[in-house]
Amino acid sequence: MTSRILLADDHEIVRSGMKSLLDAHHPWVVCGEAENGKQAVEKVMELKPDMVVLDLSMPVMNGIEAAREIRKKAPATKIVIFSMHDSPRIAEEAVQAGADAYLAKTAHFSELERVIGSLLNGGSAPKA
Repeated sequence: MTSRILLADDHEIVRSGMKSLLDAHHPWVVCGEAENGKQAVEKVMELKPDMVVLDLSMPVMNGIEAAREIRKKAPATKIVIFSMHDSPRIAEEAVQAGADAYLAKTAHFSELERVIGSLLNGGSAPKA
């Protein structure tokens, strides 16, 4: 069965680029997109993805708040926070909010692939 991923980022070009990269030659599919945290929570409930990749800085509801809500409403959904902020403090806050992994947008795409693959296969996020 193909794993399903929801992408949440307030920049359409980022969502579009990630979708193109994630849909290419992988055993998963992007099943939906959201442009803010509130919409991400709603789409998780509607689409029931296996994973959501959340931007940290989004309008209406940020990625940390969205992760908390998603963890409460859909506890089995894997959560990756993908952010421009490369901060251990923010990463810890994300994990405390329920994220399974935190990855800076400065990371190479292969690192995002490894994190997604590991989490979708029942493992934990690999260490860099």
